[in-house]
Amino acid sequence: MTPRAWAGLTLVALVLLLVAATALLVPWHRPPAPRADQLSALDELDPAEVARGRAFAAALRPGGYGALAVGLVIALLLGLTPLGAKLIALVGRPFGDNWIAQAVLGGLAVVLVADLVTLPFAAWRHAVVARYGLSTQGWGGWTVDLLKSYAVSAVIGAVALLGFYTVTRLAPRWWWAFGAAGAAVLVTLLSFILPVLVEPIFNRFTPMEPGPLRTELMTLADADGVPVKDVLVADASRRTRAVNAYVSGFGPTRRIVVYDTLLREAPPAEVASVVAHELGHAKDRDVLTGTLTGALGAAAAVVALYLLGSSAALLRAAGVDSVAEPRAFPLLLALVTVAGLVATPAQAWVSRQVEARADAHALALTGDPGSFEAMQRRLSSVNLADPDPPRWEYLFRASHPSTVERMAAARAYARGAGG
Repeated sequence: MTPRAWAGLTLVALVLLLVAATALLVPWHRPPAPRADQLSALDELDPAEVARGRAFAAALRPGGYGALAVGLVIALLLGLTPLGAKLIALVGRPFGDNWIAQAVLGGLAVVLVADLVTLPFAAWRHAVVARYGLSTQGWGGWTVDLLKSYAVSAVIGAVALLGFYTVTRLAPRWWWAFGAAGAAVLVTLLSFILPVLVEPIFNRFTPMEPGPLRTELMTLADADGVPVKDVLVADASRRTRAVNAYVSGFGPTRRIVVYDTLLREAPPAEVASVVAHELGHAKDRDVLTGTLTGALGAAAAVVALYLLGSSAALLRAAGVDSVAEPRAFPLLLALVTVAGLVATPAQAWVSRQVEARADAHALALTGDPGSFEAMQRRLSSVNLADPDPPRWEYLFRASHPSTVERMAAARAYARGAGG
């Protein structure tokens, strides 16, 4: 069999494994959230806050979808014309067209161009968030965070680019196999490393002071069978008024992280409700599920890129001879961008299923649907969420059930529990 035939079989196997993992590990059934309860919950929310949340979403929408459209156009322009290949050649020329310079510096240059073109939309978003009072960060702090993000992405990107194009040179006929394995390993490593190494770059974490709330959260985790090392408070208030909490890390590095804004805005019972939701993710190993499906998806993507990249029409459009050469990176980026856009609704659906399961876990763990519903009201109000977003937008990109869905689920739980 030829390498291309092996690649085809490998792609089929990876897709089947991805489908099987999704079928077995992703919850298919969501807690009941009757529409009548949703509408009732919506009627009970403060009309002024609902209007403000919808106005905020409407103000963000042009910039969000504008960035999506412009990013897609730039990716296609660089990847499906010779412009991207010429840019990489230009960056590598001062280094004697060295392949490492083309692969790493040229690849990062292509990504930087795409980032810079969409930068005005990011600035627009910050301006809107600041105008609505959700951001506490000035332009200086926003710029520093942006540069930090670029730096982290550049380090990860440089490692990935160097590794990928080293493999294509050492194994020109079988690079897709090694590349697929490397992509899966990289996704897995980042899942474990990022929370520990990257989070401190953007926030400061301090142990929660001993007291009733800390004791309650640790007791909640213990009762749930989810061992945690500590409860930390993140200084989120220096950039936002949004409230949140999460469980981060694995094994000995796992800890509960609570935004300082949440501690200021919510009573202890509501904080416990949010933490119980996050403990649900840890209990059901949602991060591990996401890591596994992400690794399988990344491996499948590398093999698919190898198969698609042999298209003479695509190579001719990009002005390159082989998809394995560094100058073809913009073509790969264009294909990944299109695939990501197409996959967005499916990824959003999976995320909503997982989040709904974590909601059900929180309700069962705390046995307090009243505090859960009150917390959803608070999250919607403080975070300026549209509690019942347009259906098309919800289906396309919503990663969580809507506020009214979550409130309705709490009411259905209360009825089922005899509350």
